[in-house]
Amino acid sequence: MEISVHFYSYLKELTGCARTVETLAADTTVGVLHDQLMEKFPKLTAMKKSTLISVGVEYQPRDYVLHDGEEVSLFPPVQGG
Repeated sequence: MEISVHFYSYLKELTGCARTVETLAADTTVGVLHDQLMEKFPKLTAMKKSTLISVGVEYQPRDYVLHDGEEVSLFPPVQGG
């Protein structure tokens, strides 16, 4: 299955791109996708525990099972001020 992944804020700088398409096996979870992205873009590893991940318009836990064609977005932690 193919999943579109969008990077926001300084995660774009860490990856060098705003978007990528990943080919995954059926029943892949958000956590497995995140691990795969950190292998592809090693600079993301520093943000592993604080990266927010949404599927569509809702944040999802790492055990969420992805479906073909879904859009995943990675965000840095939200900061207020």
